[in-house]
Amino acid sequence: MPGRPYILAETNWKHVKSQQFKLAVLPWGATEAHNYHLPYATDNIQCDYIVGKAAEIAWENGAKVIVLPTVPFGVNSGQMDIPLCLNMNPSTQLALLMDLVEVLSNHDINKLMILNGHGGNSFKSMIRELSVHYPEMFVCSANWFHASDQSIIFHEPGDHAGEMETSCIMHIAPDLVLDLSEAGDGAARQFRIDGLKKGWVIAQRAWTQVTRDTGVGNPSKSTAEKGKQYLEETAVEIARFITDLAALENDDLYQ
Repeated sequence: MPGRPYILAETNWKHVKSQQFKLAVLPWGATEAHNYHLPYATDNIQCDYIVGKAAEIAWENGAKVIVLPTVPFGVNSGQMDIPLCLNMNPSTQLALLMDLVEVLSNHDINKLMILNGHGGNSFKSMIRELSVHYPEMFVCSANWFHASDQSIIFHEPGDHAGEMETSCIMHIAPDLVLDLSEAGDGAARQFRIDGLKKGWVIAQRAWTQVTRDTGVGNPSKSTAEKGKQYLEETAVEIARFITDLAALENDDLYQ
């Protein structure tokens, strides 16, 4: 049975050579502990799911989009003391992006959207550097979990392995979620200093000093139904952006 034509890993050369893709989407996750009850691949599972749903909607709307394989490693430099939290340094991320953007540019795909699924990843400075080396490319990044309002659906969304992420994995991959009786409460300590607490001063959190169970946010009110609703609404928002971006040329992005 043929794969989805907008997912590079599932399609084939016969299809690819007949297309002129206008936009590539690169999902980017992480491999790390998510409280006691969620899998290490939570960020990657969510990225794969949401980008597939969004690209499907966009493709059906006529967008010439191709989804690249999800990068499963993210910046986990604050969790080096937690077993098997796999860290990829920002400099390594930039090197990987440089290589991929070179490939896309060589094949006349001049727009790249990084769809980020991990709070530790930040691509803003990398995009600035890429623009110097590849001025013909338009590169943007988005946190998929910011595309729609979490507070409408979730009582306490949480920052990591809380109600939002737990609900999403309950919907996407329920067999990988332990019973919530196994989960920690996700209680987290905050910085003592006001500027750090308010967020206008930025520093890396030492994760094992912040949380006992690696979670930040209480998952106790999570349900698969909440996850389904949130993922569906988010996919529509991301699909709208993909459709709009794919339809425009890089010299026509401003009004």
